[in-house]
Amino acid sequence: MVSGIDELIGQREIDSPEAMHAFGEQIGRMLRGGDLVVLTGALGAGKTTLTRGIGAGMGVRGPVQSPTFVIARTHPSLVGGAPLVHVDAYRLGSAAELDDLDLDLDRSVTIVEWGRGIVDVLERDRWWEIELDREWGGTGLDNACGTAGPYAQELDANAPRLVTVSRRP
Repeated sequence: MVSGIDELIGQREIDSPEAMHAFGEQIGRMLRGGDLVVLTGALGAGKTTLTRGIGAGMGVRGPVQSPTFVIARTHPSLVGGAPLVHVDAYRLGSAAELDDLDLDLDRSVTIVEWGRGIVDVLERDRWWEIELDREWGGTGLDNACGTAGPYAQELDANAPRLVTVSRRP
């Protein structure tokens, strides 16, 4: 049974990393054990920042960092709630490898970065997908100052994101 973030379905503009974290906190306060959220977006779009906020909203032990090299990290609750399982599916070779992680999906809130097309093997009737698009509004990076260098990186980090929350399947 899935609980909580249906009221957030739709699109919104998130204009800073701080606002992304705050949106994550709002989501984290709504999620319960058994909930699965897939985060989709380009490298640097804000998936881990959003997950840090979710962890803060859930009251889990941190720090919440990208699990790229360990594939999955579990953050126990400090307030008697469900643990947060943070998965980075980027390096997984197949959906079967996600299933091999033997995640406790029924009692945990599971966040899967790069999980589109991968979570289909999990025994879930439905889940939420949050897509972060950092290129939609454009900062003019490729036209104004190129796509490399410290100024371009700073502008990109602070560029607004279009965030779309949807229910799958």
